[in-house]
Amino acid sequence: MIWPGMGDPYKRKKTLKFLMISAGIGAIAVLFTTMVVNPIIGEQPRSACINDIEKNWKISFTIELIVDGEKADIPANIGFQGDCQRAIYTLSDDGTVYAEWKEDPEFEIGHFLWIFEFPIRDMEQSKSTIYVNGKESEHFTAHPLQDGYHYKAEFTSKDYDTAKDTDFLPEK
Repeated sequence: MIWPGMGDPYKRKKTLKFLMISAGIGAIAVLFTTMVVNPIIGEQPRSACINDIEKNWKISFTIELIVDGEKADIPANIGFQGDCQRAIYTLSDDGTVYAEWKEDPEFEIGHFLWIFEFPIRDMEQSKSTIYVNGKESEHFTAHPLQDGYHYKAEFTSKDYDTAKDTDFLPEK
């Protein structure tokens, strides 16, 4: 079988030259990502391991997650992956969350949800809200984390059927 572009010697040479250039560009992109981009991402507070750094900034706060009207569990050991401890983490399942870093990294509630791997893209943001110390936040997931505050996040999933919340049957 003759592969496309390989029959004519002139076309074969052009095809192989194109493939070699494409492979070279791909290799350079992989090296750039590995050598430059990944170390930069790894040093960001939301991604970095804090095991071996001096932590001068520490806060704790409580969070409560309500999804489709039901309280969601916040498990212990969020932010721990193997030997790596992230900057935002939980130690128990009581809703207390801790954050530590070298200096104030201006963490937001969205950073905790990202580390928690909360499926925020599956939520209807127009029907979801975040309360900070009992008051609705105008910043939603961009609300800054502060020591001692209580955050209550109420989310409605895109698949949630609101009809089951309303009973149209007559009273007995």
